[in-house]
Amino acid sequence: MGPPAGEVIGVIESEDGRAGAEWTFPAQPDAVRTARSLVRGHLREWGLESIGDIAALLVSELVTNSLRHATGPIGVRLVHPSDADPVLRVEVSDPLPDPPRERTARPDDESGRGLQLMSCATRRWGTRPGGGGKTVWFELAVPG
Repeated sequence: MGPPAGEVIGVIESEDGRAGAEWTFPAQPDAVRTARSLVRGHLREWGLESIGDIAALLVSELVTNSLRHATGPIGVRLVHPSDADPVLRVEVSDPLPDPPRERTARPDDESGRGLQLMSCATRRWGTRPGGGGKTVWFELAVPG
């Protein structure tokens, strides 16, 4: 049995040796709120409050997309910036292999703006296939 929803799975180390945090959530509506709260809290612990709101908003968008289009667990991962690369990397994974598609929302549409927001608010973003699913990631430059 896996860890409880929203519990930090553990400290992670990325390919370039940077530390981070990782969570797994069941595909349930409260995953969005919990993921947003955990991301904000962790960034506060790292002294990155200045990008906490935008990171939480973008995580909300990606977790919501995962809930709408995929079934199964949703993973959220933060990779801490380094002195050499002052960029926060955030990843959201789900079991659906299809990458998200950017579309143009009409003024009255209730959805369809998340990836446009991602393009405008991040340093860069993308997707990559994974074992039985995909990961959507984005990077935010750390001010200062």
